[in-house]
Amino acid sequence: MAADKIRVLIVDDIAETRENVRKLLQFESDVDVAGAARSGREGIQLAQELDPDVILMDINMPDIDGITATEEIRQKSPHIQVVILSVQGDQNYMRRAMLAGARDFLTKPPMGDELISAIRRAGEMAHAERAKGAKQLGASSGAGAAASMANFSQPTKGKIITVYSPKGGTGCTTIAVNLAVALNNEDTRTVLVDANLQFGDVAVFLNEQGKNTVLELAPRVDELEPDVIEDILIKHEASGVRILAAPQRPEQAEKVSSDQFSKVLQFLQGLYAYVVVDTSPILTDVILSTIDITDVIVLVTTQEIPSIKNARLVLDLFKTMGVNKDRVVFAMNRYDKRIAITPDRVSENLKHEISVTIPLDEKVVITAVNRGVPFMLDAGKLQPVGRGIFSLAEAIRARLSVLEVENDAAIKR
Repeated sequence: MAADKIRVLIVDDIAETRENVRKLLQFESDVDVAGAARSGREGIQLAQELDPDVILMDINMPDIDGITATEEIRQKSPHIQVVILSVQGDQNYMRRAMLAGARDFLTKPPMGDELISAIRRAGEMAHAERAKGAKQLGASSGAGAAASMANFSQPTKGKIITVYSPKGGTGCTTIAVNLAVALNNEDTRTVLVDANLQFGDVAVFLNEQGKNTVLELAPRVDELEPDVIEDILIKHEASGVRILAAPQRPEQAEKVSSDQFSKVLQFLQGLYAYVVVDTSPILTDVILSTIDITDVIVLVTTQEIPSIKNARLVLDLFKTMGVNKDRVVFAMNRYDKRIAITPDRVSENLKHEISVTIPLDEKVVITAVNRGVPFMLDAGKLQPVGRGIFSLAEAIRARLSVLEVENDAAIKR
């Protein structure tokens, strides 16, 4: 339906760039180019007049730069999502763009599939934000001031994000650790939990091994207090992420029951905006109970046939378990364009879209693991693998927004 199309505004001072992007997007049935602006100032004006879902914003323009324009547009219309395009992959530019409210940052010229994936993620978020805005407007007009204040005072429940792959060696821990770093900020505090209770490596990846573990929480799960949690969680100083590590010895895993682990996760939901859970390939009772209460599952595959085969099996299992397909964000890790097995082919074969691809970059990833410093804290976040993690974070946020809208609609029915 036309109403579901992603309406895009192109803002770039170079006519050839505007036309090239327009031509690229005209072949996408779910994308509609609503207009084009030749400057930042014109982009701000057209954003108000056309009310697009997504703006493709050049960063360097003669009147006002794309970051300033983004900030002004987002202040007036927070549902509009901005994808920044820049010839420079500078860390300072990326940081400023994200602080201004940009949803993605791509270097020019972007690859066609990379640009379209970014637009679709941003469009999904825009549609969800519009629906939430309409719901809030209706609620405020139909409810009294007392009810509004009561709703406002209710604490927001955090979201559990579980990173899982049925095949070992696909990079789940790398993704979970760097995703937690990407999601964590002053407004969305994030805790990283290791559910691989026998051989968990989360603490090692952050150079924090040998400290408190989940064993300190499990015995007192029915009498937890926020200050107890804060004392036991490991604080990773460089990122601000809190860590709940796995036991230090494999035989200690049996001391933590699935019920205890679920209660710990649910308690953490009341304290943190995001609870990111790393897992093992084996579906233990702890992993199954975690999946049961998870808001979004990041299902990880690679281009290897055994990994894809196992992804098919677990998607079938999720269906049997009654896991809503929309709760699964399918990601392809270590993507190598030289290999003929493409995300599109896997999506078509498994009947589940691969939302995000994280490029292969062994040098950046292995160096980060061996140093115990997540690449999202280092220059690695400016590399394609880092942008892949940013894209995954945005895909998760967008999916959570959509699920929230759908859940609210279901409650009303």
